[in-house]
Amino acid sequence: MTAAHPDDENGFTGLEAAIVLIAFVVVAAVFSYVALGAGFFTSQTAQSTIHTGVQQSSSSFELIGNVYGLQDDTWICDGPNNDCLAYINVTLGLTAGDTPIDISQMVVSYNDGQSRWPNLTYSGENCGGPLISQVWHTDAAPSTTTGSWCIAQKINNASTDTSEILNPNEQFILAIQMPYTTTPNTQFTVVLMPPEGAALTVTRTVPASITPVQILY
Repeated sequence: MTAAHPDDENGFTGLEAAIVLIAFVVVAAVFSYVALGAGFFTSQTAQSTIHTGVQQSSSSFELIGNVYGLQDDTWICDGPNNDCLAYINVTLGLTAGDTPIDISQMVVSYNDGQSRWPNLTYSGENCGGPLISQVWHTDAAPSTTTGSWCIAQKINNASTDTSEILNPNEQFILAIQMPYTTTPNTQFTVVLMPPEGAALTVTRTVPASITPVQILY
């Protein structure tokens, strides 16, 4: 019988095959882990995007009823006969989805082509009630740089609720100051941007003849 040569490697063939197989298994396991991790990350990102989209679409408000324009004889206007609007009243309520909104965090802007107020100052609430402009009666004239807005009245709001959160079934009447350029036949746009959700754009035209109180179209 011929003795095995010391350099004969036939006896290691099975061991090498096993090592190669194990290496393939490890590589496949690592690849699977990476692929699953990427899949979970993508899934979480998609869920986050969907959640954000739902939140953005549901936490917005809508205009309820008419927009009223109010005149104030103490206002110094830019038009003939000192005719211009002092402020407007708009009523807001939540849309379907009923996600409460902190109205105090809302950004209000105004533009009529002559005057542009990108961010009116929030003046708080209980500013004299709707159809009353006493909150600004101490002003000699509207500011030429920026205006103010406030929560004039809350409807369907619990008497103990002093927050500025607009809840389901509630309505907030806002008083929004107008610049002295809101003269007859002037078209203006007010944009109400909540902290989350779609903005509400209100475009109206000042009537040819201004009275103390009028519905704006």
